[in-house]
Amino acid sequence: MTAVENLMYEVDAPQREIMLFLHKMFTTDYLLTEKVTFNNPCYYKRSWICYLRPIKGGKVELAFLRGNELSNAHGVLMDNGRKQLRSIEIASLKEINLEIIKETLSEAIYLDETTPYAPKRKPKGK
Repeated sequence: MTAVENLMYEVDAPQREIMLFLHKMFTTDYLLTEKVTFNNPCYYKRSWICYLRPIKGGKVELAFLRGNELSNAHGVLMDNGRKQLRSIEIASLKEINLEIIKETLSEAIYLDETTPYAPKRKPKGK
């Protein structure tokens, strides 16, 4: 088992099942590289695409690092007061809308492959 999978097995059901399902899809169907970052399962192509995180209420947050640059065509990505991150909260395997997740993930991968990330930092001294 990988470090990411070991981390997921520390999480209670149903969060574990949601995370394992998405993990398999990300690594098998999309060939994303997995890595534990900030104690969360994270997925990379050229750069950091998304991560999974267990949250309150038995849900899993699927967060996209450059979510503010995604179209959010289905209106499912929430900012929760964050400038860049956008996420989808998933409560159960049955609730997963695969079509929307695959479309959003494909868009995030396309963005990663075609547009280099440019951090928007304030210039020093201002």
